[in-house]
Amino acid sequence: MVNVQNVTFSYTKKTELLSNLSIKLKAGRIHGLLGKNGEGKSTLLKLISGLDFPQVGSIETLGFNPVKRYPEMLQEIFFLPEELPQLTLSIENYEKVYAPFYPNFSTVQFNEYLKEFDIDNKKSMLNKLSNGQKKKVFVAFGLATNTKLLLMDEPTNGLDIPSKGQFRRMVASTIDDNRCLIISTHQVHDLDSLIDSIIVMEKHEIVFNQPIENITKKLLFRIADRNEKSDNVIYSEDTLRGLYQVSENKTGEESKLDIELLFNAILTEKNKIVKLF
Repeated sequence: MVNVQNVTFSYTKKTELLSNLSIKLKAGRIHGLLGKNGEGKSTLLKLISGLDFPQVGSIETLGFNPVKRYPEMLQEIFFLPEELPQLTLSIENYEKVYAPFYPNFSTVQFNEYLKEFDIDNKKSMLNKLSNGQKKKVFVAFGLATNTKLLLMDEPTNGLDIPSKGQFRRMVASTIDDNRCLIISTHQVHDLDSLIDSIIVMEKHEIVFNQPIENITKKLLFRIADRNEKSDNVIYSEDTLRGLYQVSENKTGEESKLDIELLFNAILTEKNKIVKLF
């Protein structure tokens, strides 16, 4: 689906935002692109979709060079930016204008997603909606395009807690073996139980890229007593409930992935984590 090789990108000559970055992403997965603000997550999505061009290196998106912006590629990509466009269109007219660009767009699905988000009036003007309501419309539209590649940049920003749950359910229902979703966020809690592959960016580089099944095979996530000692502990956080720990999983024990704990462990003990994979 996506093949990024040795890409370097900068907006100014003095500062490189991405340096010699490489990553391959397959279909059939929901990839969570995690990192603090300013790490280059949004830029990577723009490069993949052809909105920005690398100074060095190559990118292949759906078998195309995204710089060329071929219609055959664009009709199979939907990019939801963090900053939504300001459009003086009704939801209904937005659909009429933009849906024809996507051959697999489903009005039935669009209506279902809007209904689940409690948006029942398609004559509502987009520029009159709150940021959260507008985000719901664009998320619903993006899912209804049924493109092979769906890129979402901070999609849960502006959503309330119930809407975030609805978002996770809807996204999970759309994935199949022919579709690839990349969701960029710094709010790691919002992707809990949704993503099945984790990518972590730090200092403008990809420092971690693993499917969930590999992570839980190599690492153990648990709550331990403060007096308990273990040589296998890689990272721990002291909480009211005890020590939240990430340990090397030497026994093959099953545990539930804690994305936030993993993210903090990678940022704190990157070399120890990466060495295990």
